[in-house]
Amino acid sequence: MTPGPALGVGLVSGGYGQDELERAGAYRVSRAMRRIVVVGTSGSGKTALAGEISRRLAIPHVELDALHWEPNWTMAPLAVLRERVAQAVGAPAWVVDGNYAKVRDLVWSRADSVVWLDFALPVILWQLARRTVTRAVTQEALWSGNRERLTTALFSRDSILLWALQTYRKHRAEYPMLLSHPEHAHLTLVRLRSPRAARAWLSSL
Repeated sequence: MTPGPALGVGLVSGGYGQDELERAGAYRVSRAMRRIVVVGTSGSGKTALAGEISRRLAIPHVELDALHWEPNWTMAPLAVLRERVAQAVGAPAWVVDGNYAKVRDLVWSRADSVVWLDFALPVILWQLARRTVTRAVTQEALWSGNRERLTTALFSRDSILLWALQTYRKHRAEYPMLLSHPEHAHLTLVRLRSPRAARAWLSSL
């Protein structure tokens, strides 16, 4: 891992090479970046990015979905979920992916960095549709053995595409507001606006 400048707020606004990233303020990771939260609309690629950060920095990867979902798509009771999350983020280093507001206080208070995948909506919808179809066709086992059904995931009131459409604007308005709060002043922000920017940022780790 290559040491870099002291961490600050890193804003990445496009698809850049490393020189452009540094000029834009996306700093190379220092050894202080050890508790990272990856956020973004469903389908933006949070889990994939968090997994790659985990591999490159040799730190545990925590999926909030895995702590939230019980068998048969049953949600864990709130007290159980918060206990699981508190235990996970009690470790000295980790990368967490997920947007769960009901445990945000536990995760963000312990984090040192937030990576926000702020991609354009068409990019997110394409990635989400492709992922959903792949999971449904292959019957990939997800958290607690759950599997996605194509009709439910795409065409029902519980459609993940509908959820992305409903939450996209909310997240884009919510994250800057949350990050401006005094209790989050300790967090470094890396805002990535395209998959290309995310790949370029990863190359700096």
